[in-house]
Amino acid sequence: MKTSNLNDMIKGWFVGDFTPTAYSTSSCEVAVKIYRKGDKEEKHYHKIATEITLILSGTVVMLDRTFTAGDIVIIEPNEATSFVALEDTVSVVVKVPGAKNDKYLSGN
Repeated sequence: MKTSNLNDMIKGWFVGDFTPTAYSTSSCEVAVKIYRKGDKEEKHYHKIATEITLILSGTVVMLDRTFTAGDIVIIEPNEATSFVALEDTVSVVVKVPGAKNDKYLSGN
């Protein structure tokens, strides 16, 4: 058995082809993201990966829509989104496949 702690990971990312990681793979990337009210992610897109976000708690705006606990948002490759936490929020993010350097900022 191998164990790790989420506090030792960077920005909540704990599965993927990066260091540190709890499980190393290029098949996918997984994170538990913790946001405070007002936190933002710049508008971006991925050319290769599909990004799946599950809102565990809180309320966010993505793709100009509001999402709350239990909502699952799937962002396809080349589809740009930003992220704003309207209240303290916890989400799980999965990127398939795991793709290094696949985040592109979008001014649109």
